[in-house]
Amino acid sequence: TASEPDTAKKSKFKSALGSFLCDTLDLAESVIIAVFAVMLVFTYLVCTANVEGDSMVPTMDNGDRLLVSRLNRHYENGDILILNIESAYLFDADGKPTAAPGLGKVIVKRLIAQSGQEVHIDFDEGIVYVDGVALDEPYTNTLTKRDNRAFTYPLTIPDGYVFVLGDNRHISKDSRHPEIGLIPEEYIIGNVLLRISPFAKFGTIHNADSQ
Repeated sequence: TASEPDTAKKSKFKSALGSFLCDTLDLAESVIIAVFAVMLVFTYLVCTANVEGDSMVPTMDNGDRLLVSRLNRHYENGDILILNIESAYLFDADGKPTAAPGLGKVIVKRLIAQSGQEVHIDFDEGIVYVDGVALDEPYTNTLTKRDNRAFTYPLTIPDGYVFVLGDNRHISKDSRHPEIGLIPEEYIIGNVLLRISPFAKFGTIHNADSQ
């Protein structure tokens, strides 16, 4: 039998090549869209964070990896927050929050009080009060007996700030400490949703109702 003319072969080759290129471009477009979607999710909706140190024991351990929600900007007392401590805010001579050198790092702590609420800590008894009510804190590893002297108590939280504590109260560097102090709300990265590693401890970390 006679072979196909060269023009027919070339036409088939071009058709196959065109189809391959179209499929490749479609796949590349899908990959780019997926990557862009993931970037958007991890920029605006969720992110991950690693626990460093033992300040949140027994709730979290050093090395735990957390999934953090960026979406919710309304937080409840007892929520576990990821915070970027760029500066510490302490009261100046006029009683106004003023920036001071801070840790300059991201930390994880529990939200204890927000704007307008009053915090009092009885360091003799190790009890924390918010608006005159003693907190039920089964999540703490130790009583709150350590005063790092960032403030005198009772303390009313100014508008736009929060007060946080670690669960391992004896060693935690938190709002009691002059390198952390009051934390501006804009320093809050998000609240913890899940522990994603180690896998043996995968699951929801229950935020406590501190009120």
